[in-house]
Amino acid sequence: MLSGRLRTFFVKLHLYIGLVFGVLFILMGLTGTAISWRDEIDKWLNPDLLQAVSATRIPVGAATVESVTAKLMADPHFGKPNLLMLPTDEHDVFVAYYPIKGPEAGPGRFRQVMIDPITLAVKGERLWGVPGLSRQALMPTVFHLHRYLLSGDTGKTITGVTGMMLFISVLLGVVLWWPKFKWRSLKQSVRITHGGSWSRFIYTSHRAGGIFVAPVLGTIAFSGWYLNLPKWVTPIIASVATLSPQIKPVSDPAPEGTHAITPAQAMTAAQKQFPDAAVTRISLPRKPGDAYEVRLRQEGEVRADTGATRLWLDAYTGRPLAVRDPRNAASGDTIINWLFPLHTGEAFGSWGRAFITVFGLVPLAFAVTGVLIWWKRRSGHRRHLERERLRQA
Repeated sequence: MLSGRLRTFFVKLHLYIGLVFGVLFILMGLTGTAISWRDEIDKWLNPDLLQAVSATRIPVGAATVESVTAKLMADPHFGKPNLLMLPTDEHDVFVAYYPIKGPEAGPGRFRQVMIDPITLAVKGERLWGVPGLSRQALMPTVFHLHRYLLSGDTGKTITGVTGMMLFISVLLGVVLWWPKFKWRSLKQSVRITHGGSWSRFIYTSHRAGGIFVAPVLGTIAFSGWYLNLPKWVTPIIASVATLSPQIKPVSDPAPEGTHAITPAQAMTAAQKQFPDAAVTRISLPRKPGDAYEVRLRQEGEVRADTGATRLWLDAYTGRPLAVRDPRNAASGDTIINWLFPLHTGEAFGSWGRAFITVFGLVPLAFAVTGVLIWWKRRSGHRRHLERERLRQA
């Protein structure tokens, strides 16, 4: 059991974290409910932009990738993209990503160009991450509010710190909840009671409810901390599990008179390494030394949409330079591979995402009950001081 002074310190720390970061906890929860279904809502709002005119055979072949990239590169308005996302659903479109130049440029902001995989027609384009309330900008704006607070790298750091503080607050809540090793104490610690007192009902709801949601809330907080500030969290994971070294693969110098292989050729080279996997995105080299990075989805991966298999290829020969295979990963890499799908609920399919959608209301509920508990104690402390003052007068 905690000593009186240590318990008081933990109570105050738990309280002040909630008071300082409570609004951000609520904001992260509410925006998270929406972006759990970001792609589906985005397609529903923008079918003219994000849905193909007819069903596409999945997975898409290298010949289609060749046609799409040739069309883009032949048009001076588009040119060579940074990234090409392939359709993963039969009604999806190709999405090519380009850097934004000028005053609207910033972290996480891109120019997106959508291409129909059947007709090869350019369906349209938009600036991803530039705030707005139009149909095209709504879901990207919600995402950027959730991750960047619409403030670039500064907002991303604040969001990461918010995840860290929520994780600490959850740990403190568990420590403060921990009962004596007696059946009666354990039973009381998980009961919600009223007893004719709303303050008792609010307190027991906060305490008992908190211990039930703590595992999920702690996981979401920790994964959010990692996703925004991985350099802070990676050493923690490395202290308990094995992590593969983080290296950036580099292509060999270009042989004289040769050109980089095409995205379709990179896709073909990747499929030779993983013949049963589906290619979901291709990152193109932008400068000398850059390599192709191909993302693939293998059967049974926890990331069921785009997959987490990553393969780096020499930009001129297609030679494999490095690979990250989640089905044959070190223990620490496996932990990291699970963090994003746990954060979004994707790890457990549509039911998991639906659960995360509802769970996004939890920070609001605990913020309200926490403030009411604080206000009740503050009012009681004031009344106590007033009685002491009158008694001594």
